[in-house]
Amino acid sequence: MNGDPTPTPTSPLIAHAPRAILLINAANPAVAGLAGAAGSCSSVPMWVVRRGQLCRALWASQAPAASSRPRSAEPGSLPGPRCWSCGIPLPDRGGLPRFCPACQALQPPESQPDLFRLMGCNHSFNINVQQLQQRFRSLQRSLHPDYFSQRPQKERDFSEQHSSLVNRAYQTLLSPLRRGLYLLELNGVELAKGTDSDIDVEFLKEIMEINETLAEPNNEAKIEEIESFIAVKREELTKDVSKAFERDDLQEAKKLLAKMKYFENLEDKVKSKKNPS
Repeated sequence: MNGDPTPTPTSPLIAHAPRAILLINAANPAVAGLAGAAGSCSSVPMWVVRRGQLCRALWASQAPAASSRPRSAEPGSLPGPRCWSCGIPLPDRGGLPRFCPACQALQPPESQPDLFRLMGCNHSFNINVQQLQQRFRSLQRSLHPDYFSQRPQKERDFSEQHSSLVNRAYQTLLSPLRRGLYLLELNGVELAKGTDSDIDVEFLKEIMEINETLAEPNNEAKIEEIESFIAVKREELTKDVSKAFERDDLQEAKKLLAKMKYFENLEDKVKSKKNPS
């Protein structure tokens, strides 16, 4: 970029061009080597770049060549989405945030996005948390509503939807419990609600005893012991869940995640006991 500084949220570039940065695939030959790596939790690196300088090269390499006649859809296929602002057909981005290649308008998020793909992660229980955090910051830098304050209301609304989706995806994948439950959901497996049929009796007795102890007054010392015990059990369960997913044993992962959910509830009770509102 001939020595131009990388945009930051406080730079004039961001202040006057709310859509000045864009996440693109570093494997794209049209832009490779022109920007700095932003990081992701998959093996495919992503880049944060100035949109104005690289947009035409990016979309020229991804979108089909322009034609004076609209191309008809393949027999039996559904027509692809069009830009809400200028109406041109949009190239597929595979669930990633999409900007129109012609007018640069931010497009709405998908109704059921793949959170792993959005955050640049493989569909795995084991993820690189540091790279997930980097990906989160990169997406927020390009999609945060503050950068769209001078854009049409519809685009500002889409920015808020994207930002909310990125936050949800980050919180889901950051938590081992929510990440595991989401993986089960993607595989058509859900925890049974309102039943403990999959939990062994001894485990339920243990949880009941802890709840009774937490309900006792003036038990600060016991609460500290319970807090340490919960941390150890959650770490053990996290390792066991990881092994279950590695074996593709979804039913075992389901049972372990149900236990993990009990300990998360206990942890919430401990926090409430230590910091009463």
